[in-house]
Amino acid sequence: MKTNHQSFRNGAIALGAAVICAPAAMAQDAKAAEAPKGWESTAAAAVTLTRGNSESFMATLSLDTKRKWERDELAFGLSGGYGESETDGVNTKNTEFIQGFGQYNHLFSDRFYAGLRVDGQYDEIAGVDYRFKISPLAGYYLIKTPKTTLAVEAGPALVMENLEATPSSSFWAARFGERFEHKLTDSTKIWQSIDYVPQIDRWADKYLITAEVGIDTAITKHWSLRVVFQDMYDSEPSPGRKENDIRLLAGTAYKF
Repeated sequence: MKTNHQSFRNGAIALGAAVICAPAAMAQDAKAAEAPKGWESTAAAAVTLTRGNSESFMATLSLDTKRKWERDELAFGLSGGYGESETDGVNTKNTEFIQGFGQYNHLFSDRFYAGLRVDGQYDEIAGVDYRFKISPLAGYYLIKTPKTTLAVEAGPALVMENLEATPSSSFWAARFGERFEHKLTDSTKIWQSIDYVPQIDRWADKYLITAEVGIDTAITKHWSLRVVFQDMYDSEPSPGRKENDIRLLAGTAYKF
């Protein structure tokens, strides 16, 4: 009887310790699950090469990185491309651009945020020597789930640009932005974004539109295949240039 009593006592002590420790362990696990991730970066490349009656080459590279904390978000991106074609022994450059952005958001609630975005662009083929956009913003997540996010943004913008054969200029504008991302499966995601930047005093005549649609499918833990469609519209382009520039990029990406 003494042995049984001792066993019962030891078992009760163990059970009590487990009950006491369980909430602490659960809280620790929850805290670890909610811990913010580190920097999430993706490097992507696309190459197009033709040989035969005509020869052409085009390559694009991009690097995007972002990080989220409990109340803050940071995102940076840089991309560039170069391409040329040869017909009847004549070389013609058909692509040369560099563009980048940086954005900081501070969340005042789970969905509402304010921040600052800076964009820069150089495009020789489009006749853009440089174009910078600086925009304070207010934004709101219309949808914010583990699989889907949809955010809208708005704010004033200062645009500084120098177009080929025209003097440098700057003007005040408004900026309206929208960002969407959705995970179709654990290995496939799609995204879409659009920025509309009209000049304040020439709303219907002078404006810039930048849009992107993409899909990314993982083939390993780090490597993926992606297709990206980009459309850049300038209502008043450089002299002799068209308003619309379209790119369709198919390549591979590496996440780290």
